[in-house]
Amino acid sequence: MVNRLFIGLMSGTSLDGVDGVVVAFNDLPSLAVHAHVHRAFPAEFAAELLALNTPGSNELHRASLASNAVAKAYAEVVKALLESADVNPSEVVAIGAHGQTVRHCPGAFDGIGYTLQLCNGALLAELTGVDVIADFRSRDVAAGGQGAPLVPAFHRAAFGRDNDNLAVLNLGGISNLSVLAADGTTVGLDCGPGNVLMDHWCAIHRGEPFDRDGAWAASGSVDQALLGVMQSDAYFSLPAPKSTGRDLFSQAWLKQCLNQMTAAGKVLHPVDVQTTLTELTAWCSQQSMARYAPDASRLLVCGGGAYNAELMRRLAQRLPHLPIHSTETEGLAADQVEAVAFAWLASAWVDRRAGNLPAVTGARGPRILGALYPAA
Repeated sequence: MVNRLFIGLMSGTSLDGVDGVVVAFNDLPSLAVHAHVHRAFPAEFAAELLALNTPGSNELHRASLASNAVAKAYAEVVKALLESADVNPSEVVAIGAHGQTVRHCPGAFDGIGYTLQLCNGALLAELTGVDVIADFRSRDVAAGGQGAPLVPAFHRAAFGRDNDNLAVLNLGGISNLSVLAADGTTVGLDCGPGNVLMDHWCAIHRGEPFDRDGAWAASGSVDQALLGVMQSDAYFSLPAPKSTGRDLFSQAWLKQCLNQMTAAGKVLHPVDVQTTLTELTAWCSQQSMARYAPDASRLLVCGGGAYNAELMRRLAQRLPHLPIHSTETEGLAADQVEAVAFAWLASAWVDRRAGNLPAVTGARGPRILGALYPAA
């Protein structure tokens, strides 16, 4: 079958809201996005999701209600998508719903660990009248994998080319890299912070959800001592496969780094912290490129960070001989890639195809990812 319609829904580490797409898949790399909708999370709800990333009181109750709220937010996006694309629910094969990650601890505690994405899939199916595929990461974790990153499999299918060593950098809340070698092998990993710490710092000091175009960061200077403290985190020297999130790169992590500077008598200006955080994202991305994609002929960038002019400038400075382009040059807008990836993962479930790449996640083998919540 060709040109089957799927919906992909993504809400990431940055907590900026939901991106949704209606996409028709033919034989990849052929695909067509029929509609794209973004809806921001209300500030109070985003704050509750952020709070659920760390231990707190009455967590089970709060997480259950938040899971319902995520499903409701997703359903509103689905409604807007169907209207925008002029599509009936019966025409959509399935919704691929990522959910909102609040904990990511693969391999921890009991040797298995867990990853938790909040989204009441049953409620979403009830509200939309469309089959829902959700909880994509847990099966990979159960098979000994990291459960992340999952998008390299889609990057390979959508952007991989014979005789072309290509890399794809997703600058979402976390920076993650896919290395698509010409011989068909794929490497993927989470590099480190993407927008998550920059957005946090901008919010508390500027009252804005993100540093638009990186303009604030561009007006400051990198504090090399602070950058060195951040770069010393053990995560950056770990080999792939590896994944991370707010469990590590949190407000508490940033505060600890800043406290080290304060204890040493250093006075830090907020704007310079923002510049240093921007440089950290560029650095950890470039370090992963140097380690895993030294022969890349070009770099495609997607995610919200692709629209941060200062971050892109710093990345280009660190990779001066490498052509860097938005995924838009390949026909897919930078802010649509992850949502399309989860629509693609839903299509993989429907076709009973593996959605993970064991070489990327470290799982014991290929696995069909996700759980089905059938429409009424």
